[in-house]
Amino acid sequence: APALGEHGQAYLDAVKKEGWIITSTMLHFEHEDYTTLDTIKVTGGVAPDAQWPLILDHFTRAAKITSELNVKYLQMHVGFLNHHDAVYAKKFMARVRALADIAAANNIVLIMETGQESAEEMLQFIESLNHPGLALNIDPANLILYNTDEPVSAVKKIARYVRQVHAKDARRTTTPGTWGQEVPWGEGEVNTDAFLRALDEVGFCGVIAVEREAGIQRA
Repeated sequence: APALGEHGQAYLDAVKKEGWIITSTMLHFEHEDYTTLDTIKVTGGVAPDAQWPLILDHFTRAAKITSELNVKYLQMHVGFLNHHDAVYAKKFMARVRALADIAAANNIVLIMETGQESAEEMLQFIESLNHPGLALNIDPANLILYNTDEPVSAVKKIARYVRQVHAKDARRTTTPGTWGQEVPWGEGEVNTDAFLRALDEVGFCGVIAVEREAGIQRA
């Protein structure tokens, strides 16, 4: 039976009726705790050992659904990179490679969403894996929210791996170790005009997806 199930077919019917184009699917997990930077660091993405079998199962099913939707990309936060802990780094890389293998087997690409690390760290990671089933999404606001990098310079560093962009803006925290604040596009510290120009300069021709996760008037 199709992995989409009954509700999935209703969704596909709506897609066809409305003439929508699905550019990517996205996956997150119930065990991920975004309460603080510290909680998401240990619960985010593929990092938790206890949840790894569940993550693998969910990703396998999500990859199948994405393929059935004829969508090329499945997107997720894979978790925090840590190049300084050799044991963790080896485990983390093996798990992301396993997900990329599943993606490739389903003729899709896993897009890792950025922000929890600097562009340099992400570049080092994706080039070390060198996997055809792996690419990047860049979310400029996440770089501000996590206080890890500057969006304009970051996109220039990782441009050749970027397949999708999130239009989202934020302001940096004034209290180290805490979240920044997400704000409407153009009202934060992304420097949105310069960021869009940078995308143009690097020849980006993929999808820019509006993402708004905070505020009482998200539209």
